Parts: sequence; structure tokens; C-alpha cells
Amino acid sequence: MGKSKKQIQSREKSSYRKEPGNLPERKGDAQPKICFSLKHFDVQQGQSFVDWEHEQLLAKAVEKLRQICSLTVLQATTQQIIKPYTKVDFPPNSAFQHPKHVPDDVIWCTMHIQGKECVVGYFDDFVFHIVFFDKDHEFWPSAKR
Repeated sequence: MGKSKKQIQSREKSSYRKEPGNLPERKGDAQPKICFSLKHFDVQQGQSFVDWEHEQLLAKAVEKLRQICSLTVLQATTQQIIKPYTKVDFPPNSAFQHPKHVPDDVIWCTMHIQGKECVVGYFDDFVFHIVFFDKDHEFWPSAKR
């Protein structure tokens, strides 16, 4: 038969903890894969999640982000899936303003979801902080071809 209620309750909470020394060593890639954060997502500029869902872009964006999670920062930037802009601090002709909650010295990056639609943000180590959804390519406008 199973354990009695008394035996189950008597187990100490500390036995559930995983101490760093008890964790198995990971084998595999030495470079961490890209993770995404929405901590600095700016709801005052660009579009919202609801806007992108209405435009049928949100599912496409989430799928693209899922695929990018299997890459390192070097792989994503080398393949130009994520494009960093290193020549200026913030795009000079942008329809966006640098949010106050984002550090001044970040290197802004974009990733195209499809066509002109972009996710805009920056890297902090291997974490990509998503700051804007830009469906009209107004963050870094380019001349029409």
C-alpha cells in the first residue's frame, strides 16, 4: 500500500531543494542560446500584442522567436536573423523615442518577422529584450527601393 498521510507530511521541505552541488553537469553547447525578455516592452510606442494578434502577426512572431531560441547570439547575428545597429546610439530618423526605462548605451537590434514587420530590442548578454513591435518599419526607416 502507499505511504500514510503522516509519512508524507513528515518529509522535510529541504529534501525537495536542489542545491547547486547536487545538480548534474550539463553536456553540450558551451555557448548559451538566445532567451527573450518582455521586461522592457514599451506599451506607449509601436503596437501592442492585441494589435499584432488582430493583424495576424503575433503567432508568426512567436514562432520565429521559438526558432531563434535554438541559436546563439553569434549565430543569429552572423546569419543576419537579428541585425545589430552599431554605428549610432538610436536611429536619427526614427518614429520612436528612446524609452527612459532602457539604458542609454544599448546596441539596438531588429529582426524581421515577415516583410517589413520587425521586433526591436537589444541584447544583454544572451537575453534579447524586446522593446517594440514595429509593423510599419518606422523604428529604422529606410529609403524605398
